[in-house]
Amino acid sequence: MALHFERTEFDARRDRLTIEMAEKKLDALVLFAQESMYWLTGYDTFGFCFFQALVVKADGSMVLLTRSADLRQARHTSTIDNIVIWLDREQANPALDLRNLLNDLGLLGARIGVEYDTHGLTAHNGRRLDEQLLTFGQIIDASGIVPRLRQFKSPAEIEKVEHAAALSDDALDAALPLITQGADEGAILAAMQGAIFTGGGDYPANEFIIGSGPDALLCRYKSGRRKLLKNDQLTLEWSGVFNHYHAPMMRTILTGKATKRHQELYEAAHHAMMAVEKAMMPGKTFGDVFDAHAKSLEADDLTRHRLNACGYSVGARFAPSWMDTPMFYQGNSEPIAPNMTLFAHMIIMDSEAETAMTLGRTYLTTETAPRPLSRHDLDLIVK
Repeated sequence: MALHFERTEFDARRDRLTIEMAEKKLDALVLFAQESMYWLTGYDTFGFCFFQALVVKADGSMVLLTRSADLRQARHTSTIDNIVIWLDREQANPALDLRNLLNDLGLLGARIGVEYDTHGLTAHNGRRLDEQLLTFGQIIDASGIVPRLRQFKSPAEIEKVEHAAALSDDALDAALPLITQGADEGAILAAMQGAIFTGGGDYPANEFIIGSGPDALLCRYKSGRRKLLKNDQLTLEWSGVFNHYHAPMMRTILTGKATKRHQELYEAAHHAMMAVEKAMMPGKTFGDVFDAHAKSLEADDLTRHRLNACGYSVGARFAPSWMDTPMFYQGNSEPIAPNMTLFAHMIIMDSEAETAMTLGRTYLTTETAPRPLSRHDLDLIVK
């Protein structure tokens, strides 16, 4: 088997999960999120775009229901021993196959938790699932159980994130020599992704963000490439990825000369990042971190140019997004605790002046101040 962790690591995760299930009086938990299956068993696939489910009983035993295309994938990458295949066929209803599997496992009338809040369970399949389980037992939305366990990284997981962070740094190192007048965004993107692959990394769970000129104000990837001008702005958001663990970074890099507005926005972004670092420690909440960011930018009269969130937890994630929960937004009462890996981003987009400025990096929380995982500083980069 091609496991990314020792069996003892997976055993410890299973034990943590069954303790949570016992506290919530669950006889079984049905997982649909690929990152949950990966965390619990090592199962590594993009086959979650189809219907598949991992049933975990209160005693820790597990059965995977999936398609034939993922049978060998599960055997090769996971600790799962019991795999059941639903057949691709006209009028197939894998939710019925799942009901039959739960029945075979002696769970009729049981209290069953379902992981609804995931891209691994579409609304269409969710409706079919509910139809099948309507009279089967007591069905509980248990979407938050595994994500909460995944927030706290083990020493082995921290090593993965540190490796991912080193790959993020390598990607920036590969990009910087190319960021000059006349440079093609495609060449910059290729160099960054190539550095990560060369370093043993993976595809990211979502596309890198790259945009110059007016597109530097965008916070999402868009198709199409542009060449940089003598005096230009280039916004990049990317992540090194190792064994699916992410450590994102974000920067707006300038060519030629920094305008007065760029300098003002950079100083404001840096002040806000320092405020966020002070708030990112035990005793504070995710909402407190956002408030530190918002208060800092308000002091610089930039409230209308900021976003309504300033980062999120990161770890092992699958498409379509590397963003994990919890997130830094107003009122989030989730406490900061040691051994979280958190991405903080300061994003300021002045549409009136068509001026962008961003700063972002990944941190490991500790008993005191957070530790940045990047070897790069936060200085404004002007090429």
